Amino acid sequence: MKRLIVVTAALVFLYSCKTGTTLFGKKNYHEQYGKRISDAGLAETAMGRIWFQQAEQALTQPQAVKLPYRQKGYFADDKPRATGLSFAAQRGEKLFFKLEKNPANGFVIYADLWKAGEGRPPSLLISADTLQAEFTYEVSESGNLLIRLQPELLSSGEYTLSISVGPSLGFPVAGSSGRIGSFWGVSRDGGARKHEGIDIFASRGTPVVASADGVVTRVNENNLGGKVVWMRPKDQNLNLYYAHLDQQLVTSGTTVKKGDTLGLMGNTGNAVTTSPHLHFGIYTMGGAVDPLPFVNPAIKSPPSVNIPSARLNNFQRLN
Repeated sequence: MKRLIVVTAALVFLYSCKTGTTLFGKKNYHEQYGKRISDAGLAETAMGRIWFQQAEQALTQPQAVKLPYRQKGYFADDKPRATGLSFAAQRGEKLFFKLEKNPANGFVIYADLWKAGEGRPPSLLISADTLQAEFTYEVSESGNLLIRLQPELLSSGEYTLSISVGPSLGFPVAGSSGRIGSFWGVSRDGGARKHEGIDIFASRGTPVVASADGVVTRVNENNLGGKVVWMRPKDQNLNLYYAHLDQQLVTSGTTVKKGDTLGLMGNTGNAVTTSPHLHFGIYTMGGAVDPLPFVNPAIKSPPSVNIPSARLNNFQRLN
């Protein structure tokens, strides 16, 4: 009885010391809760030790999955649990995370997104408690990511985690008529060089548009690209390259909004023998990168999962 009173008092302390929620703040919500466990004297109890062990195991032994992905599962209150998922992501993609819970209130799950380390510990990218049910992340470097889900002590409930994939920039051709007909890395000039971009085909005169808010940095002509426009998205270390334009409708230094017209599609430069199309490229300090993940118009959502609540105890009971 005395032990039960101590644990109950410690849990009251935990729940009375919660902080506010700010998704992209500097605080790590999972670590804050772990500190409260320690401050309450629970870290050396069997329950507390298992909670910390599960948190570590979710990062060191995650389940590998492919995006888009949806998982439906259940956390029981009789023994602390955590789950970890690892998945590959490409630079330029925007990931959409949605966590639905039942019960919706009073059931807090800490969701942490990590960059997987090669031969070193993973590094934290985002920490949130799921009073915020949805959040996004723009992938700045291709590689493997991890997401860890872990509820508070003595919490139980159902959850559905969905991870969808979309582009971080807008499609550079107005309307829905643009068709990608040539991709990154294909041979050019008899194998002398590789294609450093994608080609998007549409009718001559189709508006070519800004893929983000930003500034036009250069408007000129060259032998390969013909009439070209360069722009730099706001707060990003990227340079967007629009080539083979029939007309350029902006000047260097122009501030533009996402969707503003930069020029009209054509086939100038070395594209004079081809159908009108836009060559779209993205350049960084390290050189050209594949622009397709940045502008792929299809948001890939995971298939629906319909599992009766009665089956949840036998499905994804978290490792």
